[in-house]
Order: sequence, then C-alpha cells, then structure tokens
Amino acid sequence: MKKKLIAGNLTGTVALIALGACGTTPSESGSSAPTTTTTKAMPKTAPKTAPKTIPKTVPKTTPKVSLTKSQEQAIGSAKSYLDFTAFSRKGLIRQLSSDAGDGYSNADATFAVDHIEVNWNEQAAKSAKSYLDMTHFSRKGLIHQLESSAGDGYTHAQAVYGVNKAGL
Repeated sequence: MKKKLIAGNLTGTVALIALGACGTTPSESGSSAPTTTTTKAMPKTAPKTAPKTIPKTVPKTTPKVSLTKSQEQAIGSAKSYLDFTAFSRKGLIRQLSSDAGDGYSNADATFAVDHIEVNWNEQAAKSAKSYLDMTHFSRKGLIHQLESSAGDGYTHAQAVYGVNKAGL
C-alpha cells in the first residue's frame, strides 16, 4: 500500500519539477526580476498521473489485551447466554455478576460484555418478540417492561426500536 502512495506522490513531484523547468513569469514567481529561460509551450492539459490509492478505511489497530482466566470465562459465558436468549447490556452484566447467575465479579462481567460484539437494538427486538409470544402488552407497557431496571434494562431508544421491530 505504501509503495502505491509513494509512486503516486513521486509522479506528482516529477510533474511539478517539469512545470518548474518551463520557467515562470514575474507575476507567477512573485519576483520582479525578468526570467531569461526560453522553453517550449506547455500543453494546456495537465500531465496524466496515476491515481493515488487511498484506503477507504484504516484498519483499527487495537493493542492485544491480555485476559485473565476469569475474563476469558466471563466472555464465554456472555456469548453462551446471548446464544440462548436476548439480553440488554445491563441485564447481561447483572446475569453474569449475580450470585444467582454466574457469580463473576462486576468488573469481569462488565469487561466481558464490553469485549463482545452485540447489537443491543436487535437484542431488544428479540426480547420484545419473546414477550409478545408469551403474553399481551400495550405498546407503552412493553416499552416500559423492556426499559425497566426491574425488567430487562434496555435504554429507552433500544426499547422503542425493539417494540417497533416486533410490530407493536
């Protein structure tokens, strides 16, 4: 990738040197001294150069994190729970750190949840559909259930997204 960028910049530099060799007028150079260089007329179009290759996205380079055994296990548990059922971020941390759940420390549970890829909106949609499969809710009641700290613990925006996605 660097070779292409360097080649593109080198081509541009050669073109600029070529333009400079053609001579400049006093108004172009900012000098009042006349130039004595005689040159051939330059073509009206700029010389064609190879297009510069610029990466569309820069790969994210995050330093490798050294995990403790407890963090590794918590990550595995978090993924397993999400394979089984839907959770909010808050609900998954609560499940992982609860004495009735896995009993991980809150720090390890939070670390695990923050180091897995989860679309929380889609989790809210799965939860909303699950609730509607079990019982009846009004739109307002289901949003409240999804965002309640005693319920699932989704954010309001996630709860609304989930209810919309569930068709209510």
